[in-house]
Amino acid sequence: MTSSRQKILVGLAISLVVLTCIHLQAEDKVAQLEKRLRGQLAAIGESLDGVLGLAVRDLSSGQSYFLNENEVFPQASSIKIAILLEVLKQAEENRLKLEEFIDLKPESKVGGGPILNYLGYPALKISIRDLCVLMVVLSDNTATNLLIDRVGMEAVNTRLTSLGLKQTRLRRKMMDLKAAEEGRENISTPREMLTLLERVWQGKVLGTEHRQIFFDLLSLPKDSPLQQAVPEGVTVADKPGELEAVRCDSGLVFLKKRPYIICVMTTYLAPSEDGNAVIRKIGRLVYNHFDRLERSSEYGRIISER
Repeated sequence: MTSSRQKILVGLAISLVVLTCIHLQAEDKVAQLEKRLRGQLAAIGESLDGVLGLAVRDLSSGQSYFLNENEVFPQASSIKIAILLEVLKQAEENRLKLEEFIDLKPESKVGGGPILNYLGYPALKISIRDLCVLMVVLSDNTATNLLIDRVGMEAVNTRLTSLGLKQTRLRRKMMDLKAAEEGRENISTPREMLTLLERVWQGKVLGTEHRQIFFDLLSLPKDSPLQQAVPEGVTVADKPGELEAVRCDSGLVFLKKRPYIICVMTTYLAPSEDGNAVIRKIGRLVYNHFDRLERSSEYGRIISER
């Protein structure tokens, strides 16, 4: 081996070592930020007068943050994510059409409108797609029940089972207080709701067209703590839920380089606890963490016009 060739190889080896050291140093700094975030999230859980469940995943790196992630929580209206998925999957399978109209009948109306209870006099036909919008944006329970009737409750649960989700179940229609008193609650876990959203994101459940519709509908502006937790202009595809002593919200935050899924669930909340405020606080902490990583160089500098 010639002397010049040896020098080239040595130089390449040194460069590789230097680059590796720089990368490890950057990873070490990020690990410190991740440790700090975990501590902050754990502290919120400890201070909450209730029970907190959390699942967060960085979709660019796979890094996850969990707290009581396998515990079963009431979902309230967040279960409507699973209903929306089944509607769009049946549309993809040509078992229904989003443009198909459904009759709104007086006996279909339930409490927690807030729109369809006041419409339909003397009659109204509404498309499945519009029902999805009312279900997701305004959490209209009549719209939700019409969709459950159309796709079938068992079909929703069969789909969830096929995705390996053993704890996520639609066990009653909206505002069915008798079913709730009997213990038939709509339930999931933070990890399973994260898994559902991640598999849709990965294209493992819906094709390109209906996957886009899924996230477009969930991204429509709504009064949700996760949407309130991020700056204006950041897209959040989520569905919150609210019952007495229960608050939850699950969704996907569309950062350009570091999109992430966040599922926050609370239950057994004391009357003094504002569950939505807790979700907003967690949402801001997680957003600030990923936003900082997205905008930083490997040395931690944020490049901006200032």
